[in-house]
Amino acid sequence: MHSPLERYKPAASARTHLLLAAVLWTAVGTGLLTFGGRWAWAGRASYPDWLLPLAGAAGAAKGYFVLTRSAARIARRIEARGDGRCLGGFISPLTWGLVVLMMGTGYIMRHGLLPRAIVGLVYVAIGVALLIGSARLWGSWRRHAAAFTEN
Repeated sequence: MHSPLERYKPAASARTHLLLAAVLWTAVGTGLLTFGGRWAWAGRASYPDWLLPLAGAAGAAKGYFVLTRSAARIARRIEARGDGRCLGGFISPLTWGLVVLMMGTGYIMRHGLLPRAIVGLVYVAIGVALLIGSARLWGSWRRHAAAFTEN
């Protein structure tokens, strides 16, 4: 017997979960890169010229070496769970907690801990990393979508 909450749970397919994960990483990465780029560019007189390209390169390295692995782990988890799972379950509860922690850290950084130009450099690095990592999620979604259409 299902609990009353099960009846109203917004369930979705694994394909939808993969799409949500890819869209989330892409949207957040794009937002951070956009705002971070603006802030870093506007404050470029306050740091050496090589720091902005270094932030982008550091983000690319983190994206390639760290976040592509995390994205692959998320995709495997989604695929292993299968269809009919809660819509918000495309990432684990622990990862949701990490998201909240990162949002809080960003809020603190933006509101006085560091100058906007430096926050912008951090955002550029994180945005680039997320966009590179999101490519793995988009690839998983495409493979899953292609397998779905073949059946």
